[in-house]
Amino acid sequence: MPVAAQVMRHASDRPRRLALCGPGGDLSYAGLATEINGAARHLSAQGIGRGALAAISLADPVAMLVAVLAADLVGATPLVCDPAWDREQRARVMDAVPVDARIVAPPPAAEGPPVRSGASPADRAWACFSSGSTGRPRAVVRTRASWTASFPYLNDLAGIGPDDVVLVPGPLVSSLYGFAAVHALATGATAVVPGRWPSASLAAHLRRSTVVHLVPHHLPAVLESLRETGGPLRTAVIGGAALPVESRALAADAGVRVVSYYGATELSFVAVDADGSGLRPFPRVEIDVRVAPGQALGEVWVRSPWLSEGYLAGAAGPLRREGDGWTTVGDVAEPYRPGEVLRLRGRGDGAIQTGGATVVPEDVEEVLRRLPGVGDIVVVGSPHPRLGSVVTAILEAEGTSPPSRAALEAMARGGLDAAQRPRRWYAVQSLPRTPAGKPARGLLAARLADGDPGFRRLA
Repeated sequence: MPVAAQVMRHASDRPRRLALCGPGGDLSYAGLATEINGAARHLSAQGIGRGALAAISLADPVAMLVAVLAADLVGATPLVCDPAWDREQRARVMDAVPVDARIVAPPPAAEGPPVRSGASPADRAWACFSSGSTGRPRAVVRTRASWTASFPYLNDLAGIGPDDVVLVPGPLVSSLYGFAAVHALATGATAVVPGRWPSASLAAHLRRSTVVHLVPHHLPAVLESLRETGGPLRTAVIGGAALPVESRALAADAGVRVVSYYGATELSFVAVDADGSGLRPFPRVEIDVRVAPGQALGEVWVRSPWLSEGYLAGAAGPLRREGDGWTTVGDVAEPYRPGEVLRLRGRGDGAIQTGGATVVPEDVEEVLRRLPGVGDIVVVGSPHPRLGSVVTAILEAEGTSPPSRAALEAMARGGLDAAQRPRRWYAVQSLPRTPAGKPARGLLAARLADGDPGFRRLA
């Protein structure tokens, strides 16, 4: 069933229940159903229907969700784009991901009867970007059921229901926040969607929110706000990166239960820790950590109903599949057996979240390799208490002296945006590699985090 159809059901059962609270105002479920129907009739009149790919870029998060759910209702595939992209970035994305329609203004409401959807659970129904707005656009597409059929399991694990007020404090172009908003509406809860991290209004939002979706480095701000002003918050659902052990204890002191999970845009949910005992497979997920001979860590492979279909327009990315359904994005973990805790050690997709920006390592590497004397180089994210991660470059020395840090930084300033420029530089004798000969990015990140003495900091 399309999420839009679930919204219609909630509108019939609880028409006055608040559905969306955004920076421009609120919508009840009855109001949201009316908005979706009107926009869906307009899209149909424009020839946008089942199988069409519609790029949607709207600054207001409520308007964005109305357009996304209208596309869902008519059977189109909404591709959520970042409204912050400038004209050049938007053109680059559209060139790489050909779309059938571009929605850059809220669709006007067309009069007529309610739209009846002939959509199927197997339809391609959701598409979003896995690597933010920098570098090569990589859009992940999935079937409707690969998201919506997982909703009841998340409800059970996190205790989310139709009486909740769910704070979604981030951009909907992020699959983490986009999923959270759509899930809340499918459940019949109230979704609070400021569209970005609400620094100034966080306390006001928390005074009415019972559930919040977060990345780990935002949890301390939430807990601090609760200590100062209080609020009904009882559950924090946290994804996007590893959660520090002490964070769960601090949350418990504040009366907040933490449900953390590991996943990826391409894989959706993989493992969840609902009680602090460690990551275990999300319902209906199989996990296999494949350790090569002589290695201490292995690559995480997954098989489940929640996997995406892959990348649009044949884009390259970390996703790899086998014929029997096993899939990986190259993440690294300690050896694992069913029934045990999954101990992740590195993220294979490499996308670095730093101060709210998303950096694609390959884009940074491509620029730095232009400097004479640079052989192979790998860029990873290193943990940072305020920014989440910082961009870190690791050069392969292998018997030679790498270029000076000054030369490297000059190259970075000349060819990279500020967010993309490495803040930390290391040299290592040789880079660990996969069986295919590619540098093992996840393993490098894990070794660096462990303080491997083989890494020499460039002064």
